[in-house]
Amino acid sequence: MNELSCFLAELLGTAILILLGNGVVANVKLERSGMQNGNSVHITVGWGLAVMLPAFIFGATSGAHFNPVLTLALAAVGLYKVFPWPTP
Repeated sequence: MNELSCFLAELLGTAILILLGNGVVANVKLERSGMQNGNSVHITVGWGLAVMLPAFIFGATSGAHFNPVLTLALAAVGLYKVFPWPTP
């Protein structure tokens, strides 16, 4: 895989994760929404699905590191081979 496709997979995966995860919280907490009286179980299941969906879609491309801190930390110590950084 080239670096651009891995970067785009991480970018789109993070965007999907944030949109779906925050969307389910907004749907449960905001007034006049379809699930206004939902509870934390709905939020937990929604976030779980929001993590699972991009992991299934982009996992083979980039390793599904949708937390940019994890990607940068692995690259800094030389364990993430998609974005190789020189180690001292």
